[in-house]
This record gives sequence, structure tokens and C-alpha cells, in this order.
Amino acid sequence: MLTKSDINQLEKKGISVETVKAQLDKFVTGFPYLRLQGAATPGNGVIVLDDKAMEQSVERWEKYIADGGEAMKMVPASGAASRMFKALFAFVDSESDRPEPDSDVAQVIENIDRFAFAPELDNALKSLHGLTAKELIAAGRYKDVVAAIVGQQGLDYGNLPKALLKFHSYPDGARTPLEEQLTEAAQTVASADGKVRIQFTVSPEHRGKFIEKLDAVLPVMEKRLGVRYDISLSEQKSSTDTIAAKPDNTPFRENGKLVFRPGGHGALIENLNELKSPVVFIKNIDNVVPDSQRDDTVHYKKALGGLLLTVRDKINGYLEKLESGRYTIENLREMIIFMHDTLNIRHEHMKLMDDSELALYIKNKFHRPIRVCGVVRNTGEPGGGPYITYDPDGSTSPQILESTQIDMNNSEYVDMMRHATHFNPVDLVCSLYDAEGRKFDLTKHVDHNTGFISSKSLHGHVLKALELPGLWNGAMSDWNTVFVEVPASTFNPVKTVNDLLRPVHQA
Repeated sequence: MLTKSDINQLEKKGISVETVKAQLDKFVTGFPYLRLQGAATPGNGVIVLDDKAMEQSVERWEKYIADGGEAMKMVPASGAASRMFKALFAFVDSESDRPEPDSDVAQVIENIDRFAFAPELDNALKSLHGLTAKELIAAGRYKDVVAAIVGQQGLDYGNLPKALLKFHSYPDGARTPLEEQLTEAAQTVASADGKVRIQFTVSPEHRGKFIEKLDAVLPVMEKRLGVRYDISLSEQKSSTDTIAAKPDNTPFRENGKLVFRPGGHGALIENLNELKSPVVFIKNIDNVVPDSQRDDTVHYKKALGGLLLTVRDKINGYLEKLESGRYTIENLREMIIFMHDTLNIRHEHMKLMDDSELALYIKNKFHRPIRVCGVVRNTGEPGGGPYITYDPDGSTSPQILESTQIDMNNSEYVDMMRHATHFNPVDLVCSLYDAEGRKFDLTKHVDHNTGFISSKSLHGHVLKALELPGLWNGAMSDWNTVFVEVPASTFNPVKTVNDLLRPVHQA
């Protein structure tokens, strides 16, 4: 199936023949659904911190930082903003010169002055047409205004990454998500001496624009916030691309060469694995708010960090007893209670193990990376989010699932989804080092059976694409996981341009 030319192509990308063959097999076999114990809810996998626990967790985080503890932030920021402007692109490509009443495009036109990019748009329009947005709208030239937002001869927002769009207005000018993430990082992960470490994952074609923006804003931000930034940019590795297949599951080729596609955000486990920090916060680029709305976000970020440290300290103390052999049956019982009540790990066969077997089993479960995940109460249709699942060894564990990982033909699982109380806003804090200060190899804690297959097209030809296990889904499957409820005020993503009109983004 693979030619000598194919193998040469694989070598240049850093992908093994075995990896490609395994991926092609997945097109044939598909990925299994996960077996569910139930949706994670308060009392069954989701911790709801009371005022005292919140205060203790925040104090634990602030003490960690004051004592010289290290932390950093990782922000996946490689995605283009094209989906934000889907309706605008459709209008520009349509034959209509006027948007439908009450449509997304009509909402943009009616509120054009409320967007943070409005002054920049006016400058672009005056250069192109000699008129401002309001003047063009008054003349019925709606398409000229919309085209200037998304098109290359205007702001080109349809082709830029979200990180570089102007989201929020301030008296001294508009700020991008990049700047808001930098500000939030300064308020949450700055070291005792004022150093702020943050990594943005970027696409190769946008790296230059990121560098240009950072060069422009960092001197001003460092002076305003009293910090020093240590910023790195990383790209998704070519070696994590996945092979495309034809409908018959054979390799898809174009001009005689194998076609590969990016493996999805799960590929970023490689980038996370290379970070040198014991604690790493992860947050999506578009989940940002202006300064006036950030108090809850900062408070809960510190609480999540403090809870992570508390859980880590507890696990490391237990591991010290297990490694030394100085433990009693009472110690083992205490560890089991911690596994049940905090980590939501259960296994019915644990009661059949003798003491030495039980100690080894507990040690293996404890000796893993840790993550604390903020979860938000459902306000819409339930779907993917925090669940308790069964692992291959028969134990249960908390997992963040996409709806595609749940068998919708299973009525019991559909009922679990219907009664799910929370969803995942991608607000994580991770502990990446073991009790001895050695970094875990995160690639060894991935469940490779949790990817999925989707249908795509290339130049009019249908192909099958393989997505790797998601970064906070299967790529972190074999981690110790704790779900903590966080308020909706900490979850403010911008999925469409009109989300920027919500009060929280207008404050």
C-alpha cells in the first residue's frame, strides 16, 4: 500500500510507517464509544467549593507563589477566526445587497460602532471608498462594509487568528485577546519577582504577526503591570499530522503524494510535554474579558491552582509512605477514601486485593499527572462535558468527553446526558512533575482509542480525516482529574463576531 516514495515522504515529516498503518487501520475499525458510569455532578465527581474552601485554596496558591513556586500559562491560539465570520462571508458571496432583517449580518450593521475594531474599520473604509462605515451604511452599501471586515483589502479579519483581532475597547485604544491573556497571566501566574511565563501555540503562517504584535505591546504592558514577560511561541508538530483516507479507507493522494491533515488540538500534548514548569494553566484564546470583568476569573484561577497544590501534596505524601513501605492498613484505607471522594477512582476488585497488591495498585494510580478542571453549570442543551467513565482496567475515572464519544443509540447514556449539570469551559491547571521533581512523559498517558473520524473534502474530492484524542479529552485520559464548579462569569468565549456585543465584552 505504501510506496518507496511514500516512505521518503513520511521520513521527512518525522512519521513512522507503523504510525500510518495504525491510523489507516482506525479508518477501518473506527473508535469505540466510552463506557459511562454517569455524568459528573455535585456529589458525584464535581466539587463545589464553599467560602472557606475557596479562601483556603486561594491562600494556598498565593503562598506557593510568594515562596518562589513556578507556574506558567499555555494558550492554544493557532486557530484562524474564519468561523467567527461565517455569516459575513456568506453575505459577501451572496447575490443580495441587503442583509436579512434580524440576521447575524444585520446585527453587525446595526451595531457597527460598538465593536472595538470600529475605528480601524473606518480608516480602512476611508482608504478604500472615501467614506466611513456609517456613511456607507446610510448609502445602502452594506456589502462594502462587511467585505472590509473580513476581506484582504480591509481588516482581513476572516483570515487572521482570533488572538490578533480587536475585542475590547479602552480609553487608550482597543485590546486583542493576546493582550487580555497576557494581562490575566500577570494577575495569576506572575512569580514572586514579577516574571510571567506564557506560551502561545501558533500556526506557522501567523508566527510573524504574533511577533510583530508582541514587540509592539510588551514594553507598554510590562510598564503598566510591573512585570517581565517570558513568552514562547510553539507550533503544532508536523509529525503529529494524520494521514487522510479515501472512502474505501486507502491512502488519499494528490499529485502522487500522500495527503496529511493537522491532527487536531490533541496534537498539542506534544507541546505541553515540552514545557518546563511544574504547574501549567491552560485556557483557550477567545475566553477573555476586559479588566473590569476579570475579578471572578482571577479569583477562581487562584482557587483552582491552590486546590491542585493541595491534591498534589496529598498524593505526594501518600506516595512517600508507599515507596518507603512504612504504611499501615489504616493508611491504605485513608488512601482509598481519598481516591473515592477526591479523585473519583473506584474499582470493585480493590476489596479482593491483599495489602501488597492494593498498595501497588494505589501507587500506580497516584503516580500520574494531575489536572484540576473548572466546569460550568449547563444553561443550554447538555452534551459533551465532565463524566465518570470506565477505564480499560475496570476502574472508574473522571473524563472530559465530546458528545461524539458518547453512544447516542444507548438510551441510558442519552438519559445521562439529559441530566448532566455541567460542561467544560477549557479552564485547566495541571501538575506535570512527580514527587521527586521529575517531569512526567505526557505522551505515555494518552488513550489512543479516543480519537474520531470526520468527513472532509479537498478540491472537490471527499476524504476521511482522523482527529487525534483531544488535548483535554483522550490526550489526558490517564491523568488524575478533579472537577470543580466555577461560575459562568469565568466563561465568556467569542464564537461569532456578535458575541462581542454581549455586555461582558462591552464593559
